[in-house]
Amino acid sequence: MDIAGTKVMVIDDSKTIRRTAETLLSKQGCEVLTAEDGFEALAKIADHRPQLIFVDVMMPRLDGYQTCALIKNNPAFKQTPVVMLTSKDGLFDRARGRIVGSDRYLTKPFTRDELITAVEAMLDLAQPEAAAAADAARG
Repeated sequence: MDIAGTKVMVIDDSKTIRRTAETLLSKQGCEVLTAEDGFEALAKIADHRPQLIFVDVMMPRLDGYQTCALIKNNPAFKQTPVVMLTSKDGLFDRARGRIVGSDRYLTKPFTRDELITAVEAMLDLAQPEAAAAADAARG
């Protein structure tokens, strides 16, 4: 699947993770937006409307679960896929992510292939919903 042109947001308090994801995704032709925390991300999401959001679980001020919940509770962004980034891959963490509406988990550190696969999977997931929304809008 070609992911070029996909608008992706990466929210992580680690500059290294943000820069790594941005570099890997940009090389695939994605338009990448970054944010250091949930508050910065929420402001940018409204302006830039990313097609996919990666959010770190553990961040200061507003953590990944809170950020995901706020994104998914907004009708304008409810359908936007959210992938949780975490260094912990426990069952409890995954369950908590599902409760707040995350669509997938990606364990850090991630490889280029894992990141690209996550983007492709989330775009596949979003395609039928986007088509259904377009059909409904046409009446």
